[in-house]
Amino acid sequence: MKRFALGSVLILFTSVLAFAQADLQPLANVKLNKSESITLRQLKNRVESYKLQTGMTSFTVEQKKEILDAMIDELLVMQAAQKAGISITDSQVNEYFLGNMAQQIGQQLTEAQLAQIIKQQTGMSLDDYIKAQVGMTLSEYKNYMKSQLLVSQYIMSKKQGELGSITPTDADIRAFYDMNKSSFVQNDILKLFLVLVPKGKDEKAAQKKITSIYEELKSKKTSPEKIKAAQKADGTYQAGDMYVSKSTQAAQQMGITYQSLMELFTKNVDYVSEITPTDTDFQFYIVRGKYDAKMLQISDVIQPDSTVTVYEYIRQNLTVQQQNQFMAQAAQELTQELRTPANFQMVKSGAALDTLLENW
Repeated sequence: MKRFALGSVLILFTSVLAFAQADLQPLANVKLNKSESITLRQLKNRVESYKLQTGMTSFTVEQKKEILDAMIDELLVMQAAQKAGISITDSQVNEYFLGNMAQQIGQQLTEAQLAQIIKQQTGMSLDDYIKAQVGMTLSEYKNYMKSQLLVSQYIMSKKQGELGSITPTDADIRAFYDMNKSSFVQNDILKLFLVLVPKGKDEKAAQKKITSIYEELKSKKTSPEKIKAAQKADGTYQAGDMYVSKSTQAAQQMGITYQSLMELFTKNVDYVSEITPTDTDFQFYIVRGKYDAKMLQISDVIQPDSTVTVYEYIRQNLTVQQQNQFMAQAAQELTQELRTPANFQMVKSGAALDTLLENW
């Protein structure tokens, strides 16, 4: 009986080892600047990431081949960029990452602030949240972003002149507005000034700090502008303006119910809330402005207190759209030039590759 059990463990271990080794086998080698392989495991990870991002549950063999081709192209351009002396710093990656997250959350935050908000709203760490969203750890996702930035920087270095000349015409901008006029609507908006003190390791000190700021504000000894300016030197609290629209999405982002959000919209300008404790901090807010819902004309600003008009907003977005189309075409042309036998080779192809891709 003991021999059988030991034999079973050995068979299981051998099977797991063989499976792991199979995943490490290379599918393609890229050697433009140095020899690098794309393994079956890397392809599987990329496919799983795309499943999360697209909502698809499976990919065909042909679709997996397309993803593999894209990974080869990506690595070719990355090596070409490295050979040309182009590099991306960690600070550039972090800035790019936080910029992307700011678009989702609606405000610019540090990584620590972002992690805190994610924890409050989802109960997840930032690492777990990114893993759930894109199928990669935070570190893996930043490495992926770094490669994308490197590729983009290389293509721009090759096509800078043409890229800089791309701009939509006045007719393009006005036509876009006319076609999408109904979508340019400003919802009811509140401008809030939020003050937040993280509890950290000393909850009593945090409570004392926010009470001090609160009492000074209520007694007119300080102002939102002074509070905002002082945080740079203080570092124990966070403060800033935020715009909140009357929507369920805004309520979710703030971590409150829609009913609570509706109650918030009944408050007058200069209203100061009570201090509210959360799991991770103490906070209060001031209502600094209220803006009624309206249809936006092409000359209106896109957001209260902004200098960007609807016209400029459309121009910026059409420029990005046209530049992205140009970049996609340029990337295709560059990778076609780089796809030579001297620069890469397929390790698995034909029926052998199909068999590998069919089995998962």
